[in-house]
Amino acid sequence: MTFDPRTAHMPTGPGVYIMRGAGGGVLYVGKAKNLRNRVRSYFVGSHDIKTVRLVEKIDDVEFVITRNESEAFLLESNLIKRYRPRYNIELKDQQRYTYLKITDEEYPRLVVARRTRSGGFVGRGRVYGPFTRGSSKLLTIGSLRKAFKVRICKTLPKKACLEYHLGNCDAPCEFAGAQAEYAGHIAELGAVLRGGESAKKFVSKLRAEMQAASDSLEFERALGIRETLSRLGALYEGQSVEQAATAPDEDYVGMLATNGGQTALVMTIKQVRGVIRDTERFEFDLIADNTLSNFVYQYYTTRKIPRNVVVSQELENASLLASMLSESAGHDVRIIVPKRGKRGDIIGMIMRSLETVRTAGAALGLSEIQDALGLPALPRRIECFDISNHGADYAVGAMSSFLDGQPDKSNYRHFRIRTVDGRDDYAMIREVVRRRYMRLADEDAKMPDLVLIDGGRGQLGSAVGALDEVYVKLACASLAKRNEEVFVPGRDEPIVLDKSSPALHILQHARDEAHRFGVSKNRQIRRKKLGS
Repeated sequence: MTFDPRTAHMPTGPGVYIMRGAGGGVLYVGKAKNLRNRVRSYFVGSHDIKTVRLVEKIDDVEFVITRNESEAFLLESNLIKRYRPRYNIELKDQQRYTYLKITDEEYPRLVVARRTRSGGFVGRGRVYGPFTRGSSKLLTIGSLRKAFKVRICKTLPKKACLEYHLGNCDAPCEFAGAQAEYAGHIAELGAVLRGGESAKKFVSKLRAEMQAASDSLEFERALGIRETLSRLGALYEGQSVEQAATAPDEDYVGMLATNGGQTALVMTIKQVRGVIRDTERFEFDLIADNTLSNFVYQYYTTRKIPRNVVVSQELENASLLASMLSESAGHDVRIIVPKRGKRGDIIGMIMRSLETVRTAGAALGLSEIQDALGLPALPRRIECFDISNHGADYAVGAMSSFLDGQPDKSNYRHFRIRTVDGRDDYAMIREVVRRRYMRLADEDAKMPDLVLIDGGRGQLGSAVGALDEVYVKLACASLAKRNEEVFVPGRDEPIVLDKSSPALHILQHARDEAHRFGVSKNRQIRRKKLGS
């Protein structure tokens, strides 16, 4: 880090700040009512480990002054789309869903709508959806094209092609009658894609045709219609949770903090004409200005804005956010935090779903750790050690404690180094591990299922040696920062876990918490010594 907030000139008005790393790459984009106060806040006080790591990488901070907070909102959103910074919220949906598009051509086609990097859609045309169960989209599109005689050729030919002779297209490229009827077919197709009564009538029509074909012993045709109905059912699946027909169009957004408040799980539900049409789930780091309010604004830069946005908690700048969404939508937008009633029930359903996701993720991660490390039991209790070493006078040992994959902060511990001189991390690890488990053994207290060490093979060897000295047998492993490799006793090669695996996330979180806890204590000691 070369940026010094004490000497840097920083404006005091509203605007956007762009944090850059070595080489000029954008690390984070944020907005503030007072740029100087906001940026300085990153460099004072204690922060979570991810914010600490962000600050450590800052090489320079660029400022863009705006006239007001509304302009800062807009500029921040555009810069995030442009640079896609590592530490900002990136809306990657964790579930598969489908959008379909009727193209804007003389004789439109039906295609899968493709997204751009900024979240928009490629090409001109009307987009429908989202639809769930995207794995069946191509088969469903084929059924709809045939049912509504929609052409599939990218370039309109001069003569009728094979699709006409197969009965799948009326060939508007050649026949005047087909040209006159084509717009009507497309209008009917659009009505079906919008759902509601038109879709129900279309399905009823297909069922009648299937029955007629069966009665006429046209079994092959009846089978084809049944397959079409099945595919349409998959396309509309997830849109059948109904409420009152008079219910307004509105979205529901719930957020649950996990990983000790470092990560946000967010779920959205879209209700259209009283029917729940789609749900999406997201995850992002709760660092810097990454809040639910920011998420909501980013979310609606690429999605249709409803009249009501129902959220699980009060949002910062809620009135400003509602005003900006209203301006973008062209109609009034309300942000509602329900206390009870049907809206409260749906938010409750979202929060229960997120709790299930969080619990399942922790259980899966612990099971993965047990399998990968060959542990005799599920590592429900993990204790992780780190050394914060800034010279003999300031060396501190720190221990984080995790229960069922989550921080158990009441059991975190600090250790002042007593027997080691100089900067010998191996000897310090040996001392704190020995002291910790000698005490637990003397008190006949409950032992952890896994002892985790921040470091590589050398630090692991010191910890195993300390356990042998106090005659305590515990599963032990170390996590090396450089390549996030896991070392275990008796195994020459390190274990490499998938970067996205819940197992690695739990181990990293335990390691990061121990590091954060140690650094915090080390700073406290240095302040006292320098002040005395």
